[in-house]
Amino acid sequence: MPQDSSRQFKLLLTTGLVLFFAGCLLLVVLPAHKSLIALRCLGLLFLATAGLCNRSLTFWIFFAMLAGLELGLDSPAFATQLRVLSDIFLRLIKVIVAPLILGTLITGIAGHGDLRKVGRIGWKSLVYFEAVTTIALFLGVAAINLSKAGEGLVIPATASAQSASEVTPLRWTDFLLHIFPENIAKSVAENQILQVAVFAILFAIALTRVPEHFQKPILSFAESLTQVMFRFTNLVMYFAPVGVGAAMAYTVGHMGITVLLPLIKLLLTAYGALIAFLLFVLLPIALFAKIPLRRFLRAVAEPATIAFATSTSEAALPRAMECMEAFGVPRRIVAFVIPAGYSFNLDGSTLYLALASIFVAQAAGIHMSWSQQLLMVLTLMLTSKGIAGVPRATLLVLLASSATFHLPTEPIFVILGVDALIDMARTSVNVTGNCLASGVIARWEGELSDVSAIPGDT
Repeated sequence: MPQDSSRQFKLLLTTGLVLFFAGCLLLVVLPAHKSLIALRCLGLLFLATAGLCNRSLTFWIFFAMLAGLELGLDSPAFATQLRVLSDIFLRLIKVIVAPLILGTLITGIAGHGDLRKVGRIGWKSLVYFEAVTTIALFLGVAAINLSKAGEGLVIPATASAQSASEVTPLRWTDFLLHIFPENIAKSVAENQILQVAVFAILFAIALTRVPEHFQKPILSFAESLTQVMFRFTNLVMYFAPVGVGAAMAYTVGHMGITVLLPLIKLLLTAYGALIAFLLFVLLPIALFAKIPLRRFLRAVAEPATIAFATSTSEAALPRAMECMEAFGVPRRIVAFVIPAGYSFNLDGSTLYLALASIFVAQAAGIHMSWSQQLLMVLTLMLTSKGIAGVPRATLLVLLASSATFHLPTEPIFVILGVDALIDMARTSVNVTGNCLASGVIARWEGELSDVSAIPGDT
């Protein structure tokens, strides 16, 4: 973006946000005053003009969230009729789940050939990935149990009654049996993502044990399926502003302005947990592995910024690999660890999945015991490995985990309203975690160069 356009965008964005939120805050003093409606609408007009200067999907999702809020405040009767649009969006998201996870897990495991040839780097990477993502999951569960952000959310009585009737105690034997599919077509049709993931893992392991000429066609199909589903997801995300705006309009129009308090608490809980993960998990790992912190921060700054701005890890992948190679990680380690991490080491996304899943239960008024929460974490340990590096892909697994544990989808309409804001932070943590993983594995192998030049350094 040219410098003049960038300055104009920032001016319009700042003006629009100030006007809109001033109109919201003054509701405390002058409730339902027409001048405040005009003030908020003027703010939205400035924001829409800013969006025309910088055509970012993330920006338009954020704009749609604010527009939906305004519509829910001003025309609640009309806003409640827009639920069909958010239902369409959720249906389009759900249809992606099974084929995307099937493709990503098969290519992630079998794409490196015979498992024995992966060698030390492979098993060291997988051990590291599993340890760090497990810590992220438990941190997410701890954060949401401390903040109890979902407990203030009031769901419509019909949805609450339905969820209460559907939820039954989940014994560990039932959960264990439910993991294994009896018919993969049935599992896909019913969106049983855990069964799809188990099938994909076993299928990928079996694929590595057959001759290469048998592997190639199936692996090629899985890779093609993954790429097609990436594009499919991108197409669906063009509808995201409409779906998110309709979801926000419906929830505010149906439940009132009080729905925003749990949203703010969820947003603060997510950001607090992600910052805690950076400071108390990734930082000690970097210090223990003797990673040069200043050089690492310079190396990871640009890819993390790209990830934050675009809300997609995939956009930052080329630059992340280039910067970590310049940082001193050998190319063969970078080429294995970072791409593998996109399937097995999305720390920010796994943390948020655990947090959001418990939020859904809290919002529905469902008390989950520690044993049930542990089962959910174990489920997410597996299903989160199939998250693709595309915008807001965590919604796929969140919907799937909610279905697995018989949780209602109603609170997910609320989460959609702030998901774009949380997505930026968790995606940056994903990229930072994968870059650090490549440095840790290189140090573990004794191959990290301590003298290197980061692109852009003088």
